[in-house]
Order: sequence, then structure tokens, then C-alpha cells
Amino acid sequence: MEWKPLPIGVESFEELLTKGYYFVDKTLFIRALLNMKGKVNLFTRPRRFGKTLNMSMLRYFFEMNEDNRALFEGTKIMSAGEEYLKWMGQFPVISLSLKSMKQPTFELSLEMLKQAVAEEYGRHWKLVESDPNLSDAKRERYLRIRDWKGMEADYASALKFLSECLYDCTGKKSVILIDEYDVPLENAYFAGFYGKMIALIRSLFESALKTNENLEFSVVTGCLRISRESIFTGLNNLKIMSITADAYAEYFGFTPDEVEEMLRFYDLDKNLKTVRQWYDGYQFGSTEVYNPWSVINYVDSCRTNKDAFARPYWSNTSSNSIVRTLVEKADMSAKQEIEALIEGKTITKPIHEDITYEDMDSTQDNLWNFLFFTGYLKKIRERQEGETIYMEMAIPNSEVRYVYKNTVLRWFEEKTDKKELSPLYESILNGNTEKMAEILSENLMETISFYDYQESYYHGFLAGMLKNIGNYIVLSNRESGNGRPDILLKYPSVRGKAVIIEIKVSKTYQELEKKCDEALRQIEEQRYEEELRQEGYQNIMKYGVAFYRKECMAKLG
Repeated sequence: MEWKPLPIGVESFEELLTKGYYFVDKTLFIRALLNMKGKVNLFTRPRRFGKTLNMSMLRYFFEMNEDNRALFEGTKIMSAGEEYLKWMGQFPVISLSLKSMKQPTFELSLEMLKQAVAEEYGRHWKLVESDPNLSDAKRERYLRIRDWKGMEADYASALKFLSECLYDCTGKKSVILIDEYDVPLENAYFAGFYGKMIALIRSLFESALKTNENLEFSVVTGCLRISRESIFTGLNNLKIMSITADAYAEYFGFTPDEVEEMLRFYDLDKNLKTVRQWYDGYQFGSTEVYNPWSVINYVDSCRTNKDAFARPYWSNTSSNSIVRTLVEKADMSAKQEIEALIEGKTITKPIHEDITYEDMDSTQDNLWNFLFFTGYLKKIRERQEGETIYMEMAIPNSEVRYVYKNTVLRWFEEKTDKKELSPLYESILNGNTEKMAEILSENLMETISFYDYQESYYHGFLAGMLKNIGNYIVLSNRESGNGRPDILLKYPSVRGKAVIIEIKVSKTYQELEKKCDEALRQIEEQRYEEELRQEGYQNIMKYGVAFYRKECMAKLG
């Protein structure tokens, strides 16, 4: 079988169809959209779930271009009936992506908006260039925007003005497609110019979608629903389809049938279990959904090796800023909940869709909302109490669990690196076991564990706490005597101190002292200090340290 290329990173419907890529037919999305008859339709889905490709499909279907009809030959929409096909090629289509506005400053973000708008004006120029119905004043303003010479006010109403010009020249209202509308908002929140960006995007939307008599209908996509008050002010004709809605659920992401068909096509049926474990688990409405970006990347990796290991493709592309914010602001209960999630358990939180980035810091619950709507958590079940909907949630799959386990742990390590730990070091070198245990317990409370509290976890934790001890050399699991002490601290000169630390894990809080004694006995029986004596060290301290979950005890031998 000839290997059919997979459309990794292909976001153009025309390119997908004309260059022979593997094609998952989502064209019945058009039928569903026409049936709904929404004036302004907002679809929110996590990143990399096919929003941009669907928007490209809509553009090629509705746009006034006879050549586009050939792209849809043999697709499902062509068999849907004349009531849908009569819409094909009937409208000027304004297509704008705000993805490029993810920039470090407001000024640069605005420049990228100008560029995107200018390109769309340029794309329609042939249609309006010599049309006598367009006045000289409008043509002059059109060229000013096309040539990237407009004022900020020109761009705030640029979509409305373009639809006006297109109506003058064609006599038809425009279909307006706005992709990734919330990218500049998320970016502006984290970059510190959210207020300015909200004002700009609100002006763009109000003029194009609220007070625009030349609008046929509009489709807007993004990752989150930003509340009506901040963006969709007074937009009474807005229809919202988030991941909680049953409608349209099968048109973003891959359904189980589509994944199984793809695996059969590439003779990878036996890989279904791996694909399901790593990339399945999302729930849009009541529909089970796979992550399409990760599935096609994994299948592509099997081109030369059908037993290729699954990898976290989505986590390498998606912005983790929201997860990082959760971690940095997490209180004690939130840390315990993250641990529970990583262990495969569930949490239950109130869910609401009217959120803004400004709300993120107001309560911990808002952060769980962000994680849910951006794909880091999935719905298990929901219930309603009064006016509040409570969602039981879990980590969707192994790929997302990888994000939590690796990214989250690294961020906690970074926080530890910034801590002032000299009191810990002093307590160890001065033999103050109570203070030593107290500081270690406090720091354990602030970490996240997902290794069932195995000895390796505590060993890594303690070694990490000691790595910045300063004038001492830290050796971990180094050969010494008849075995390996867990941690050795050595002053560079043998006139200074050496410290031997042996770690044990207790099954109960009551056994902590017994485990400390066991660790001290091991130091003696395995003669861990022998090599240090041979090197010339005289002042050798020996610690037995025992852990039970997030409690610690230390004894000096």
C-alpha cells in the first residue's frame, strides 16, 4: 500500500483536498450550520481540534468562486440535498485569523492585526478594483487599509467597512469568519495589556457583528467563551456551542469510528489500544472525541515503525500558561486535587461558561473552569443544584497526564530553587533534627507527588532541596563502604564535616521513629562511613530520615 501523507499542520481545505492528504470528511458541518440559521455562531474548542481547517472549509464552500465546487466533489455535503447546495458559492467571504496577534506588546499585536486585515483587503481587491459602484472616497479608504497605512480607528471597523464595499460591488451580504478570536486576549492577559486589547477586539466585533446590515452570518472560533459583557456586548443574536453542547460535537476532533477507519487504512489496527489510552478521552456534549492533532502525528510516526512509541504531541504545541498560573497560585487543597487527578481520581467543581481572563485570579474555581474548557480536564458526569452546574472531571488521557506530571513537577522545582533554604542547611549541619524535619514537612506540603510516595520520590525531593547547599558537595547514591548511602554531603576539605543521610518510607505515622532507627542501623551495618574515614574526615554526622506521606522525622546517629 502506498503511504498516503497525513495533513500535519495543513490548515487549508483546498491544500488538503488537492494534494492528496488523508481526508476525514467533516463537510456535514456545513449542513448543521445552515440548519441552525444562527446569525453569529461561536464555537469554542481546545487548541488543535480542527477549528481552523473547518473555517477554511466554510470559506471555500460559501465564497463566490466557481472553481471551488470541484473541491467538494465526492464529499458528504454533496449528497445532502439541493437545499444546502444552493448556498455554495453565493457570498463574498471575509476570513480573518487573529492567531498572529500573539505578540509581546500591544503595539506589535495591533501591527499584526493591520497586516492580517490588509491581506484580506488585498485578497478581495480584484473584485472591487474597477467596480463603478464603489465611490472614490470608499476606494481611497480601501486602499489605505490594504496598503497598511490606516489609523487605529480604520482597523477597529475594518471588517464592517469591507463588507460594505463588497455589498456595493456584488449586491450580496458577506459571510464573516473570525478564527482564534481569543488568542490575542489570552496573550494580552499574560503580557499585561488586557484592557487595551479588550477595547480593540470589542470595537472590531461590535461593528462587524452587531451593527452590520451587510452581514449574512458569521462564524467565530476560539478556545474559550469570553463573556458577553467584555466582547459580545449587546450581541443578542449570538449562538454559542462550547464543549458542553451536544450540537456539532462530532465536527471538531475525531470520533472513535473515524480513528478506527484511519488505523485500518494504514494497517495499524493493533495500535488502537495505544491510541485510545493516549489521545482519546475527550467528551464534547455526549460525544466521545479523540485529539486529531495527536492522532495524525502518532499515525505518521508509525510510517517506518508500526510499533512506534506514543508521544505527547499536543502538549508540545498548546500554551501551558493557564496550567502554570494554576500551579503558581494553587493553595493546599488545589495541590491535593492535582495529586488526585494525576493518580487517576476525579474532582468535582462548579462550571460556568461566562468567564473572562480577568476572572482567572479571583477564585480557584475559575482556574478549574479554564482547565476544563481548554482540554486539560474532561467531563465524567454533571449535576445541577439550583442555578449551579457541578462537573465531575478527570485528566482525559496519558498525553495530558504527561503535561501535569512533567510540566507541573518542573514548575514546583523552579519554585523550590527560589526558596531561602539556609535554615534547613543550618539545622542539618548543627544536628537540629526537629527543625530539619519541620522544614522538610513544610516543603512537602507545597509539592505535588504522584509516585505513591515511593522512596525514589523522597530521595529526589531531598536531593533537590540540598543541591544549593553552597560550600558542600552533594553526592547521591554513590558507592561507599558495602553499599550506597542515599545522600552524602562533604565539605571540600577533610577538616570540615561530612553528612550521611539514609532515607526510609513508613507505612504509618506511628512507625516513623522505628524507620529512622532502621535507617541508622543500615548506616552502621553497611559501614557507610568507612570510606569517609579513609579520606580523612573525622567529623561525620549520620542521619536516619523517615517519611510518611507529607510528614517527616529525622534522628541523628
